[in-house]
Amino acid sequence: MLPDAAALPAPARALIAAVGRTPLVELPFVAEVAPGTRLFAKLESVNPGGSIKDRPVARMLVEAWRAGIFAGGRRLLDSSSGNAGISYAMLGAALGVGVTIVVPGNASRERLDRMRAHGAELIVTDPIEGYDFALREARRLAEAGPDRYWHCDQYSNCHNWLAHFDGTAEEIVTQLSELGLGPPDALVAGIGTGGTLTGTGRRLRQANPHTHIAAVIPETFPGIEGLKPYGSPGDIVPELLDATLIDETLAVTSDQAAAMCARLARLGLYVGPSSGAFVHAALEVASQRRYPVIVTFLNDTGERYVSTGMWQQIATLRHT
Repeated sequence: MLPDAAALPAPARALIAAVGRTPLVELPFVAEVAPGTRLFAKLESVNPGGSIKDRPVARMLVEAWRAGIFAGGRRLLDSSSGNAGISYAMLGAALGVGVTIVVPGNASRERLDRMRAHGAELIVTDPIEGYDFALREARRLAEAGPDRYWHCDQYSNCHNWLAHFDGTAEEIVTQLSELGLGPPDALVAGIGTGGTLTGTGRRLRQANPHTHIAAVIPETFPGIEGLKPYGSPGDIVPELLDATLIDETLAVTSDQAAAMCARLARLGLYVGPSSGAFVHAALEVASQRRYPVIVTFLNDTGERYVSTGMWQQIATLRHT
């Protein structure tokens, strides 16, 4: 659910109107590990920017626009591994707002190209420095240039998690109800900014206080785009993450994520590695046979990762 966008420029209104109300698709192969369990995933690639990040970015920018943040030509600044950056660039272009994104150097070429296509300025950091270095660099730039930049800071901006509380979770409850089901027994999500897990988890816990919440944790290297390591000394914990919601953490490797992406593609679902990681973890939760209805997310499109070699690697494995 987004705030009233009537005062925005027409291109921005049209894009924002297309955000959300994504399909809830059922993944039948859960029956292999837990007969009788039902596993559903929100198909977020149908958002206009191609990912779940359109939801929080649209809300954060609408609120900033209404507050007059961009008056006088201030630029939007944030760090992103790619998907939020695309949403910022897309909606910034529609709003006529300049956008600067600090991006880790391991972001896929497709993501970088899309951001540049919308006119965003990119500051690409050393991939060896990791996800958190880009976050720190954005904060440094914001402190050095407060008149030049408005630091949206998706890691602490409350409208990030509120977009999922009011929108994503409400859709899940409504869509399950239309299938004759109650709120889910388990939610599986990862941690990038923590917005999806926090906002969706809080709302689902209101609907069902017993909803089990599992957090997907990637390996530190090579990592999984869109997910940040969490729990090791030195890892930045996003300010808006409500860690008290987490009942279980599940480690997933990039190989496991890629293998699940291949399996999802055979169902017609062409998704990126974070989606594969979520579904892999959801099957682990299902295998416990304690949660009859499980919900997770298919966060973005697999077309965003062709240049990484992920799909070629999968094809090679199939023929060996």
